[in-house]
Amino acid sequence: MSLLAIVLLIVALLLSGIRVAQEYERAIVFRLGRFVGTRGPGLYWIIPFFERQQTIDIRTKTVDLEQQETITKDSVTIKVNAVLWFRVTNPADAIIKVANFNQAVYQLSVTALRNIIGQHQLDEMLRERQQINAALLQIVDAATENWGVSVELVEIKDVEIPESMQRAMAREAEAVREKRARIIKAEAELEASIKLTQGAKQMEESPIALELRRMQMLSEIGIDNNTTTVVLIPSEFTNAAKSFTQMVEKHDNPGE
Repeated sequence: MSLLAIVLLIVALLLSGIRVAQEYERAIVFRLGRFVGTRGPGLYWIIPFFERQQTIDIRTKTVDLEQQETITKDSVTIKVNAVLWFRVTNPADAIIKVANFNQAVYQLSVTALRNIIGQHQLDEMLRERQQINAALLQIVDAATENWGVSVELVEIKDVEIPESMQRAMAREAEAVREKRARIIKAEAELEASIKLTQGAKQMEESPIALELRRMQMLSEIGIDNNTTTVVLIPSEFTNAAKSFTQMVEKHDNPGE
């Protein structure tokens, strides 16, 4: 073998160790099975035959958690869908400390989701979704930190409840609305009665106010019902008739 051939072979070997990592990639390099460092992004070189690399993507990943059917604290079976966002913050730990970090994070999130549903009642799942998301994020992120993975967000996107429970909740909501309507109506009637009492006392002190009210009532009736004939009798006639009736009763029953 000529010297030129040897030189070309050495050059080829050196060139075969050149690698390029994208900006969103990191290379975990092992030398004879031992971890020696993280390379990238950009151009780098590894020793041919003695070193090998494993490239990992450090961008944020979005994972749909499969629908989970589980039981809430108040024994209601529901189905829940969730979405998980996570990224690798320590590529070396993500490769060395866990066999498959993607699968590990997924299974951990599913398990935590089922557990946290079992700790809350159905009403809490529907009303306090933000608080449950925050608690779920804290649980999952604390467990994956040792794997070099940061969980950025966990969101419950859908809660499916049984049809029978939906009907029961609809009846409950209708009853609550009816109760609220009755309370508002009763409060309005109470306030109206107070105002009417105050108005009656005011009219009692001023007879002319009562006459004005009668005239106003006549005007309102004339506007709303043009075919209605209303005959107003002055209050003096009513009082006189009442006095006359009392006088006749005393005359007919003098002993009483």
